[in-house]
Parts: sequence; C-alpha cells; structure tokens
Amino acid sequence: MIGIGVDVVEIERFRRSLERTPTMRERLFTSGELEALADRVDPVPGLAARFAAREATMKSLGLGLGAFGFHDVWVRRLEGGAPELVVEGRALELATAAGVGRWHLSLSHVDSVAVAYVVAE
Repeated sequence: MIGIGVDVVEIERFRRSLERTPTMRERLFTSGELEALADRVDPVPGLAARFAAREATMKSLGLGLGAFGFHDVWVRRLEGGAPELVVEGRALELATAAGVGRWHLSLSHVDSVAVAYVVAE
C-alpha cells in the first residue's frame, strides 16, 4: 500500500458554493460526471462525494490541494454501479512516480455529508 486518503464534504456548504459560483461545476467536474448525475433529483450529494474523491486522492499520495488539476482525477460508474477512480495527466505522473499501480475508491453520502475513501496501492 502506498497511502490512504479520506475526505468529508458538508453537502449544504458545497451546495452554497456551487450556487454562488455557477462556473464551479465545470471547473471541478468532467462533462461525464455531470452527465452521469444529471438525471438525479438532487445531484449535489453525488457531486460532493466526487469532490471528496479528488481530495482523498491527493491525501493518499501525501499531497495537498492544488497538486494536480481537478479534471485529472474523476469518478465513473462501472456497469454494476460501483464507482471507479480515473487518474490522468499530472495526477497520473505523480501516482506513477510514487509507485501506485492500483486504486480503490469508496463513496458515500447522507443528508449532511459526503465522504470518499481512497487507497493507493
């Protein structure tokens, strides 16, 4: 194991940030992520979990916010519904340099918070 990372996002605080800065969605999330959540009655909990996944990935590599772009790490759903972490660009370079060959991701959310847990192996 190379590292673990966990991040928790307060959903209502995240919602307010998205409302205050409408361009934030496109800056933080890929078009695929936005499309995957577009049919939900409330996509914000899912977006908050995906934001947490980015932060947890940075933490699993021992890095801080800004180490790579937000579009360098994103979440897609596998056919069975499980989330999968996609790592590209600068994030992939850093992960490769650290010896990461495999990722594990768990996402969850309840009314007030979203959480992501990432293991870099």
